Amino acid sequence: MSKPTEDQQYGYFDDAAKEYVITTPKTPYPWINYLGDTAFFSLISNTAGGYSFYKDAKFRRLTRYRYNNVPVDTGGRYFYIVDGDTAWSPAWKPLKTELDSYECRHGMGYTRVSGTKNDVTSSVLFFVPQGENLEVQQMTLTNNGTETKKLKLFSFVEWCLWNAEDDMTNFQRNFSTGQVEVKDSVIYHKTEYRERRDHFAYYSVNTDIQGFDTCRDAFLGDYNGFDTPQTVATGQPNNSIAHGWSPVGSHYIEVELAPGESRDLVFTLGYVEMPQDEKWESKAVINKTKALAAIERFDSAEKVQAAFKKLNNYWDELLSKYIVSSDDERLNRGVNIWNQYQNMVTFNMSRSASFFESGIGRGMGFRDSNQDLIGFVHLVPERARERIIDIASTQFEDGSAYHQYQPLTKRGNAAVGGNFNDDPMWLVQSVTVYIKETGDFSILEEQVPYDNDASKATSLFEHLTRSFNFITNNLGEHGLPLIGRADWNDCLNLNCFSMEPNESFQTTENKEGGRAESVMIAGQFVLFGNDYIELCEQLGKTAEAERARGHVEKMVAAIKEHAWDGEWFLRAYDAFGKKVGTNEADEAKIFIESQGFCTMAGIGLDDGKLQQSLDSVNKYLACDYGIVLNYPAFTEYKVEYGEISTYPQGYKENGGIFCHNNPWIMIGETVAKNGDRAFEYYTKIAPAYQDDKVKLHKTEPYVYAQMIAGKEAATPGQAKNSWLTGTAAWNYVAITQYILGIKPHYNGLQIAPCIPREWKEYSVKRVFRGVTYNITIKNPEQRSTAVAWITVGGIRIEGNILPLFEAGTEHDVLVTLG
Repeated sequence: MSKPTEDQQYGYFDDAAKEYVITTPKTPYPWINYLGDTAFFSLISNTAGGYSFYKDAKFRRLTRYRYNNVPVDTGGRYFYIVDGDTAWSPAWKPLKTELDSYECRHGMGYTRVSGTKNDVTSSVLFFVPQGENLEVQQMTLTNNGTETKKLKLFSFVEWCLWNAEDDMTNFQRNFSTGQVEVKDSVIYHKTEYRERRDHFAYYSVNTDIQGFDTCRDAFLGDYNGFDTPQTVATGQPNNSIAHGWSPVGSHYIEVELAPGESRDLVFTLGYVEMPQDEKWESKAVINKTKALAAIERFDSAEKVQAAFKKLNNYWDELLSKYIVSSDDERLNRGVNIWNQYQNMVTFNMSRSASFFESGIGRGMGFRDSNQDLIGFVHLVPERARERIIDIASTQFEDGSAYHQYQPLTKRGNAAVGGNFNDDPMWLVQSVTVYIKETGDFSILEEQVPYDNDASKATSLFEHLTRSFNFITNNLGEHGLPLIGRADWNDCLNLNCFSMEPNESFQTTENKEGGRAESVMIAGQFVLFGNDYIELCEQLGKTAEAERARGHVEKMVAAIKEHAWDGEWFLRAYDAFGKKVGTNEADEAKIFIESQGFCTMAGIGLDDGKLQQSLDSVNKYLACDYGIVLNYPAFTEYKVEYGEISTYPQGYKENGGIFCHNNPWIMIGETVAKNGDRAFEYYTKIAPAYQDDKVKLHKTEPYVYAQMIAGKEAATPGQAKNSWLTGTAAWNYVAITQYILGIKPHYNGLQIAPCIPREWKEYSVKRVFRGVTYNITIKNPEQRSTAVAWITVGGIRIEGNILPLFEAGTEHDVLVTLG
């Protein structure tokens, strides 16, 4: 356990419990957690803010949440306790009554918030049970005093009218559609169920209630907010039934507690779908059979705790697949707990729903989801396989793809479209990573449609070939890949040329011909193109491997001839054929992306260019808080560069520390065999190492953020856009596979550490294809890399690839560097 220090005034890590413990509700920004892992999800802050949805945060949102509200984080699953003349909330908000004690514990798939006031403690456990479409809220009320307590308890959620975007815009309709039912202790939300919807929501409690409210205006009173509800002030419910306007769900329960007595109450917030011919019990009365069955499964504290134990065991098993043991507790907690946990969340959410992503726009990204998978595949490979098929199904026949797709329909987002020319090769990466982890070559034989049209299906391997060919069929005048609308950097819009503020930089192309070329995609093509070649060789497709090798070699030659600026790799050529990311420019002389991909691909390892590139990154881009994206930052709008130049200096893509690409440099440093610098970069952005920057950092200290303000910013070191970022997966791969050096291979586990020279020893437990490898790495000569020998079960092996064994077996491995 990491005990609080002056630098940790907001909380601390409890590693034994796999929790982050927040000790004050007044964090610099709402610090959240995610509940659920397959279909039903909830976002919950340390003061119980947030919302729930089923599969799609845009089209199936159960509860309402207002982004960028004042005050911040307004709306959630709230409880109000009235004890005599004092009213308070166990999570502090919304009443914000000063509590005698407060604690929030964010754990693996659950959150527990506890508050004490006037000898009464309320502890609420929030989680989504496995395989269920509901959120459990188990409240335990305890009387710590010497006198009997008579409490009035009000629960509260505000229903969203399903489509979250429409819910916040189409008021002329929505103020007339809200409908509810109340039966016993269950409040049912059935807006639009009378017509096209086959789903409803419910909010229940496992005890008799003494009243309820379903009309927001009745509960709050005129002109009141969540912090001053009239019903709580009077201590009496209205038993209101919503007819349009804004439906809510609030139970009223009277609780009497003797001294020392505790009482458990179980609330469930759930989602139900019904077949069309089973929607109704009678005219205008919904069929509640499925809802009541779900409620019954969690109608006691014992049932809830059994489900909670199952969730805990699930995460213990997942996190047992990669465990590092070292002298550095921060490294251990980052690798063993929080990084893997964030990988699960990004896999589930892509970039759709966070406290920075509103859940109504981006959906699942083609590029994003492929990358998220590389840090997740070892956890639940079956789900990774399914995701690959979903992603590939949004590809077009020429190898390009929709840039995004909706999680509910799994169909491409036509409003955004495609022409982001880095997209295709990410599929090559995710598929080869999946096969190396699992050994499942059969996925390549799956018949996968294009644009979700089954009549156009081909094998998944053919999809990879078309991804590869898309790049070779779309080269510019320097033999480098055309960038299209953008590459990985969505804000480098070299064909956009927008002077209209209402245009989207990502979907606008005003320059005919699309001449701009991307060095980043060139490096990506070499890196993942080599993965494609290796896969072809594994399959015995020698001719295809040789064909592909020819294209990759041509690309390497083009990069060396046309993309080397003297000290670093260029970033691109613009629509006029001019260099981007050159020392000849006044601003944005050097960019991180092309340095990252070209060095990861090993380009220039033979002639010194690779080392020069990395040294330039260290000289010009690295700072105390990480590695900035470009330097110097743009100081004015450059129409030929697009959105990147719209941000003030030091923020987002204009000189900000875009944490996603920092691990590309870490991996590049391991290619150069510089473990000291690779690990130094890792510690600059890894959350567990930021104890002294928590207040400055602002966002959650237990997960990566997308962006940290760079050295030219007004607020360097301040983070934004936490949780949903490819940073999580890439940093996990960088530390576990390239620095710690345990890397899946088609034929076994490859051992190739690249560590700080001062490290003497560490161990890794790795479960790989059902086999447990207990690996100890010793570094007696203080080397960064170079495996001298390996023994498995005391027997020395040739090479550095651990052999495969029968699933269920366990083997001790000793690795000596020298």
